[in-house]
Amino acid sequence: MTRYGHQYGPDYTFLGVPAADLDDPSTYKDADVVIVGAPFDGGASYRSGARFGPQAIRAACYLGHDGSRPSLAMRVDGLQDLTVVDVGDVEMYSGDAQRSCADLEKVIEQISTTGAAPLVLGGDHTITWPDVTGVARARGWGKVSVIHFDAHADTGDIEFGSLVGHGQPMRRLIESGAARGDKFFQIGLRGYWPPPDILEWMTEQKMRSYEMTEIVARGFDVVMDEVIDASMDECDGVFLSVDIDVVDPGSAPGTGTPEPGGLTSRQLLDAVRDIAYRVPLLGIDVVEVSPPYDHADITALLGNRVVLEALSGMAKRKSGEPWDKSQPLLDGRS
Repeated sequence: MTRYGHQYGPDYTFLGVPAADLDDPSTYKDADVVIVGAPFDGGASYRSGARFGPQAIRAACYLGHDGSRPSLAMRVDGLQDLTVVDVGDVEMYSGDAQRSCADLEKVIEQISTTGAAPLVLGGDHTITWPDVTGVARARGWGKVSVIHFDAHADTGDIEFGSLVGHGQPMRRLIESGAARGDKFFQIGLRGYWPPPDILEWMTEQKMRSYEMTEIVARGFDVVMDEVIDASMDECDGVFLSVDIDVVDPGSAPGTGTPEPGGLTSRQLLDAVRDIAYRVPLLGIDVVEVSPPYDHADITALLGNRVVLEALSGMAKRKSGEPWDKSQPLLDGRS
């Protein structure tokens, strides 16, 4: 009997890429990218449900799950031109944030030590603390800059009596030294948090945060060029963290802390692709996709496409071929 394939489970991988066994390093020793799920939402301060994000991001596509996705824009196939495998989900118990983060950090360090880039499907933003820490342990303490898309700064200190949560990972990273404050770039901030004392701490760390008013006034492309150009100074590579709530909730309603007035889906996808093409990515996470609050899977679809754009950009960079954004797909006049 012929199986339908991985599109509807039970053991589906990201769009049908080969499965690998986390306990058997030989199954991913030559990988460029290792996809891993982090189904944790124990750090959520408002709406939970992001623990279901990895499953939703893996499955959200109307095309066959055949392990191939040729990019119209970049003329590469991020799932074929890179060696991409999926090791499944890390076991994470949302009732024990410390243990869950410690377990995830070990997995990310293990993957990163092989030279592969871990691509982590979240989960709430708590997971960026162990994600970046694991990469830094393998690649160099303080040698990994962070480009962080988010509506929120996530630089809180103690929330609900805990040092661990989705509003605090960036402070934990900078305080530990895993990431440098002056090599931390935040894009898309808006709304009514954080308060002045936290902003003062961020200033002391020399963080660079682009609030939406500045982005609109100066232009998104100008901001992104500035971030990309500065991200590699004194660092060996970049960790890209994408909180899906950076996008306006009209286009990404399925998230824990929606904030009106964000980026468009198009802006985010273009930016992710450009970053992946222009700088070496040592790790990626896509977080805060919360399927219980989604509508018609549009947030999960966006999360899926963020992953694909990152992989396409990485594949184009690996090819060594130049890429002209203005290149037409087809032009029958020429």
